[in-house]
Amino acid sequence: MTSASSTADTRSRGRSTIAIVIAILAVLVVGFLAFAYLYADVLWFDQLGYLSVLTTQWWAMAVMFLVGFAAMAIAMWASIYIAFRSRPLYQKLNSQLDRYQQVIEPLRRLAMIGIPVLLGLFVGVSTAARWTTVLQYLNRTEFGTTDPQFGFDVSFFVYELPFYRGIVAYASAIVLISGIAAIATHYLYGGIRINGREVRVTRAARIQIAITAAVYVALQAVSIWLDQYATLTDDTGAVTGATYTDVNAGIPGRAILAGIAAFVAVLFVVTAAIGRWRLPLIGTALLIVSALVIGTIYPAIVQRFTVDPNAKQLEAEYIQRSLDATRAGYNLQNIDVVNYDAVTTATAGQLREDAQTTASIRILDPAIVSPTFRQLERVKQYYQFQTHLDVDRYDVNGSTQDTVIAVRELNQAGQSNQSWYNNTLVYTHGYGVVAAYGNKRAADGTPEFLESGIPSTGELGEYEPRVYFGENSPEYSIVGAPKDSTPIEIDYPRGGDQSDANAATFTFDGDGGPVLDDVVKKLVYALKFQSADLLLSDAVTSDSQILYNRDPLERVQKVAPYLTLDTDTYPAVVDGRLVWIVDGYTTTADYPYSSIQQLSSMIADTDTPSPDYPLDDINYIRNSVKATVDAYDGHVTLYAWDTEDPLLKTWQKIFPTTLKSASEMSDELTAHVRYPADLFKAQRAILQTYHVDDAGTFYSGDDAWATPNDPTGSTSSPTTQPPYYLTMQMPDADTPSFSIYSTYIPQKQATDAGQSVLTGYLSANADAGPDYGKLTLLTLPTQDTVPGPGQVQSNFNSNARVASELNLLNQQGSKVTLGNLLTVPVGGGLLYVQPVYVASTGETSYPLLRKVLVAFGDQVAFEDTLDEALDAIFGGDSGANGGDAGAEGGGTDTGGDTGGTDTGGDTGGDTGSGSTVDDAALQQALKDYQQALADRTAAYAEGDLVAAAEADQRMQTAVEAAIAAAG
Repeated sequence: MTSASSTADTRSRGRSTIAIVIAILAVLVVGFLAFAYLYADVLWFDQLGYLSVLTTQWWAMAVMFLVGFAAMAIAMWASIYIAFRSRPLYQKLNSQLDRYQQVIEPLRRLAMIGIPVLLGLFVGVSTAARWTTVLQYLNRTEFGTTDPQFGFDVSFFVYELPFYRGIVAYASAIVLISGIAAIATHYLYGGIRINGREVRVTRAARIQIAITAAVYVALQAVSIWLDQYATLTDDTGAVTGATYTDVNAGIPGRAILAGIAAFVAVLFVVTAAIGRWRLPLIGTALLIVSALVIGTIYPAIVQRFTVDPNAKQLEAEYIQRSLDATRAGYNLQNIDVVNYDAVTTATAGQLREDAQTTASIRILDPAIVSPTFRQLERVKQYYQFQTHLDVDRYDVNGSTQDTVIAVRELNQAGQSNQSWYNNTLVYTHGYGVVAAYGNKRAADGTPEFLESGIPSTGELGEYEPRVYFGENSPEYSIVGAPKDSTPIEIDYPRGGDQSDANAATFTFDGDGGPVLDDVVKKLVYALKFQSADLLLSDAVTSDSQILYNRDPLERVQKVAPYLTLDTDTYPAVVDGRLVWIVDGYTTTADYPYSSIQQLSSMIADTDTPSPDYPLDDINYIRNSVKATVDAYDGHVTLYAWDTEDPLLKTWQKIFPTTLKSASEMSDELTAHVRYPADLFKAQRAILQTYHVDDAGTFYSGDDAWATPNDPTGSTSSPTTQPPYYLTMQMPDADTPSFSIYSTYIPQKQATDAGQSVLTGYLSANADAGPDYGKLTLLTLPTQDTVPGPGQVQSNFNSNARVASELNLLNQQGSKVTLGNLLTVPVGGGLLYVQPVYVASTGETSYPLLRKVLVAFGDQVAFEDTLDEALDAIFGGDSGANGGDAGAEGGGTDTGGDTGGTDTGGDTGGDTGSGSTVDDAALQQALKDYQQALADRTAAYAEGDLVAAAEADQRMQTAVEAAIAAAG
């Protein structure tokens, strides 16, 4: 018997030992995983030079966690402890409570500690997430502008009010939960007894519950008082902010309710002293009734019987407040409004004064030509270009040229041998950029490149071409090696066969990532990326660096967590380096009276999809930071661009060593800075309704505008037309500038694009300098009917000649794609330009620029070049050629009158209605077209691009012959 008992005890001890060992191992594993996660962050930030950003966040979150944890845990423990210690010791309980006590008593000590700790953890995590609110409050900067209702500086609403309301909300939750715990404890241990309709409360229970209730109600009084200030950012009325009903009923009502709540809190204190519950209960009922009458019914009566019948007059003052504040919040105070009496009739020489603008019109569409770049310049399958290319400008031979530019990034999926070794150590980076003139094309319709090839050659000069950090870089790569080792990283293909075995190799020698110089770091990253190869491979040496977080937006977001980043980062060759330029915004949704909008909805268009669940409300935005990310070593530099922004000043106090002055930007970098697209899109969205000056006009909505739908987009799922970058001279400017623009149509016509007329034209000067960011709004007379983009596209599609030629180009084996429809204010009117691309339907096809559509007023031209189209509309003398714009046709100088073949007095587009059809010539032209199409298809199949280009040219000649034969 003893032996069996001893054996059982031994087994029990053995199981306990095993359980303890397993628990210890589990704790060690979890602890090391947490350590690995945190240590990897330390290594990454430290290598990049922004460790202070990480440590500041950690300290702030740690302090906030401790504050939240301590507040909840101590309050909860104290409430339970006081209730337990003050329990009646000799109170006879009912049998049900006796059973509860028997169950709970063995766990009481654990519960008294465990429950507060558990709840404290939840509150601590929640408060830690509010570290930004607290740090902004502690480092707040005044705006220098006061609100029109209370006369407070705007900083009160941006920094202080969220902080105060947060404290009250957390304190209310803590007091409420602690009160519930106290009531439960008192009930369980007899401090509260219920016999039928009779409730007996001990003196200790009464005092604790009454004081807790007094604190809770007092906090509600503070909350209600703060709510009156929050009405200035309320978005439920006609405009954002306090309206007539709020000012005359809601705000005074909240002040009254706050006083009533404070009085009820005093009544609870009285109850704690004298033991009469009737007074606070009556007071609570009074508070509830008052909240219903004063807070809901009375404002509703004022709104229905005073405001609604006279809304236009009564709301005028508050609408004007919103007009002024919204313009301030979205930086629209200094917009130049120009009344533009646009002409719609073309005359000879009309564009002569705008020759520089017309010569710069971009006919290369960055949203279409990526396949062309890929086919001509990818070189190897393990390279790739972005689907949507970027627009910038470069100085070429002393002249600024709009440029479509793309980075040749790595595409590991394109290499044949997929292995950890190849993907991590060999194929590590892209190579160089490809850039083409925006206003030119080669004779065969391909882009005319100003920078191309591997190694890169062209007009951009010498620069470091290797792209280790880009928008499509792999998740991580391991680079670098001892100096005497053989390079293994594929740099670029060379030689006649361009095989990978003959490729040039390279060893990264920059400072791009943490160095894997000990086994702990290797183990940390092996866990982070779940790769045993990283730990076991002999190719990973003490000289190796691991590169990760390689997307430029991701890198900037990590080192500047307070910024909202523009969705369109773009590359630039600057000072011998290839860098990514990222625009950063400071935003808030707490600017009083400024219209609250979802940023993601405002920037959504054909090029930028809208997220399914947007959570980015703003009513204040500034382009406060310009950032660069070096494509070679990933170094991030932040420049303080808008030094007057109070939000940026606040963050500079929080992270004092992270931002450089914009004066430290080199001249070459400054030359590539541009006005960011997302900011411009947000401003154009606001100006759809906030372009008016009169509150009455705003209220009636008679002059509300809309951004037109993209005329080349899907008709079943229409999207907003994107803004476009162009070099042009606005009517109120003295010289051309690189600009971004968009158009407006009447809001009531937004759903009927084919009938839309133009009402406004918004542009921003995108060149760094004194006029940077200057917004110009051209307003068109309402009595004129200048066609909008949708109507122009409809005119193009319905034009007889255009339809006929497009039908020919769309014959079997080819597909026509219409490029971006550009709108340019020249010649006293508005000129529309649209490139037309043609591609075969084969697997290796790519779009070629074949035609250009142009419209001015109701007149349409469809020619091979922009010069010819302009001359066709303006009677053979547009005055826009300037002797050199003909370079778009492959470098030929057309001299000014290039369109004499079909203008003949009828420039409307359908110029040959009275001619005789030459059937024999037409049939021969069609046969020639079919033969050229077959030859091109065969050439693509054989990979002979030269023969394909020759066949393309014969197809073009055949189309022209067919048109001539058809009259």
